[in-house]
Amino acid sequence: METKEINALIKLLDDPDPQIFSHVEGKLLSYGNVAIGYLERAWEQSFDAVLQGRIENLVHKIQYQNVKEDLALWHQSGGFDLLRGFLIINRYQYPDLNEEKIIQQIDAIKRDVWLQMMYEASPVEKVKLLNHIFYNVYGFSGNTKNHQSPQNSYLNQVLETKKGNQISLAIIYSVIAQKLDIPIYGVNLPQHFILAYVDEFEKSEDAESNVLFYINVFNKGYIFAKRDIDQFLRQLQIKPERFFYEPCSNVEIIKRVLRNLISAYEKAGANDKVKELIKLLEVFAN
Repeated sequence: METKEINALIKLLDDPDPQIFSHVEGKLLSYGNVAIGYLERAWEQSFDAVLQGRIENLVHKIQYQNVKEDLALWHQSGGFDLLRGFLIINRYQYPDLNEEKIIQQIDAIKRDVWLQMMYEASPVEKVKLLNHIFYNVYGFSGNTKNHQSPQNSYLNQVLETKKGNQISLAIIYSVIAQKLDIPIYGVNLPQHFILAYVDEFEKSEDAESNVLFYINVFNKGYIFAKRDIDQFLRQLQIKPERFFYEPCSNVEIIKRVLRNLISAYEKAGANDKVKELIKLLEVFAN
């Protein structure tokens, strides 16, 4: 019964009457993922450019709705899994992404670090090993030539090209570190994104005082101190705030990824994508 109804609705997608088309589109949208296979088969069998365009748009709407719902659920569940949040954003542009393959790629980097990890290694030694594997063995680097490209914010593209922006490299680096029980977390600086190595044995209520040092992932994992952040803020003529020195939440990290994408697509003139990403960002306001 479901198959017959979906196929019957698809046949009406090329109806010139806007009201009929709107009703048919709404019904097909209500089927969600179930309708995608039928729509794709209809696209393959059609020679009508208008119908194909309507099918493509409808499939995108279904996939976009999935991303929006999954992102809302991730947020409502506490946003504890940073990699999961980043993968959801990735599906906005790459809905058919093989997420298991992505996870395996990250686990392979983690395994290579783990194989060389010394049990009694100091925090600095651990970071130097991470840097060696991440930059020298795997060849990751900041994308300085095409820094504004939206591809810098998509995990599969960064893993493939080994180039990304500050936040995408920082997410991959910190996810690998945390999988190895190394306490490295994101810090949401203005105009930059860095990482903090937190003293796991220091449990002060002042989060800033728990930070042993900071890491600039965009600059080959360069290790630096609080005074360098002070100088950076003075150069920008920005008043220091506590949260510029403290680890931020995974939700704040994913929000920043979305803002980066919005900025990248604005510069590219992709207004439809900008509108959709702004709606994804609004998920966090609820």
